[in-house]
Amino acid sequence: MSSTPSHAALNEAMLAEISLGACLMSEQLGRDTFDERVLDAMRAAPRHEFVPFELQPYAYLVRPLAIGFDKTISNPLIIALMTDLLRVEPHHTVLEIGTGLGWNAALLSRLAKQVCTTEIVDELAAQALERLERNGCDNVDVFFGNGAGGVPEHAPYDRILVTCAPQMIPPALLGQLKPGGRMVVPSGIEGEQMLMLVTRDAAGHTRVEDILPVGFGEMEGAELTGLT
Repeated sequence: MSSTPSHAALNEAMLAEISLGACLMSEQLGRDTFDERVLDAMRAAPRHEFVPFELQPYAYLVRPLAIGFDKTISNPLIIALMTDLLRVEPHHTVLEIGTGLGWNAALLSRLAKQVCTTEIVDELAAQALERLERNGCDNVDVFFGNGAGGVPEHAPYDRILVTCAPQMIPPALLGQLKPGGRMVVPSGIEGEQMLMLVTRDAAGHTRVEDILPVGFGEMEGAELTGLT
């Protein structure tokens, strides 16, 4: 669905602010810009289509917004960073944990071959499916369930993006990441969360790199065992 001119202008203003944020995150990125493909995906997936109607006037603010059920749509600057770190390629299959109303999945659908996304709140999963279909995201499969277990029936995945924070990275997600894969996940207790980049080499050895402190909603039902 196309944006109105006012929404398009607000989206461009948001992207300009995000680009400025990339300069401030140059140490974490290793460069001072986000991948243009990530910005193009954000341009093509109008954020106002994935927030409650009453919050549409605020959709392009660079901040998280409440979407009900004690959940939020994440700060778009942090999502740009996470998606950039993921390095999604057009042939990839991506798993997303924490669908919300579907905006992150809509971004990933512009970058990947296939996206599987899972949401623990069934009402949000149903709304996300409707919004994704309305916006032409026909390469996204929405699942209802506990994200700590991933979606094993479609594993393994080239990339995994987690938008809620387990205290420790669930072993099931590590097990569903392909050799050569990348996972971006916030992890830790409330107030002490760290955004982490998990990479798995061709031999299956896993490496975890701390990126920056963050604040995400806790992952419900996550096992308290795993890799920190």
